[in-house]
Amino acid sequence: MHVTNAPDAPGAGPITFDDFMRVDVRVGTILAVDPFPEARKPAFKLTIDFGETIGIKRSSAQITVRHTADELVGRQVAAVVNFPPRQIGPMMSEVLTLGFPDADGAVVLASPAHPVPNGGRLF
Repeated sequence: MHVTNAPDAPGAGPITFDDFMRVDVRVGTILAVDPFPEARKPAFKLTIDFGETIGIKRSSAQITVRHTADELVGRQVAAVVNFPPRQIGPMMSEVLTLGFPDADGAVVLASPAHPVPNGGRLF
């Protein structure tokens, strides 16, 4: 699967509702943000609480341009929680934290507009 964050990239094409439901996007609260100097591109190591059912997961996120470690702790974010874990340098990233590119291509995190319970599923 080829993924691009170019703003003028064409859409991926139609999918079925069942396809959409296979992607498990949940909300969680960032508990800790650590530097990730070993990453090829500037990134943070995030520790995210997805509630009792899913628990606490780790994610590598290339979000250092628009976000600081201090403002991220306590923030709710959306993440795909049912991809297999992926080795990113020396860490195992367990979830894919979601965001959108700004006009310069820097990642802006996807977050709910109001606080919601951790573990809530996107629908």
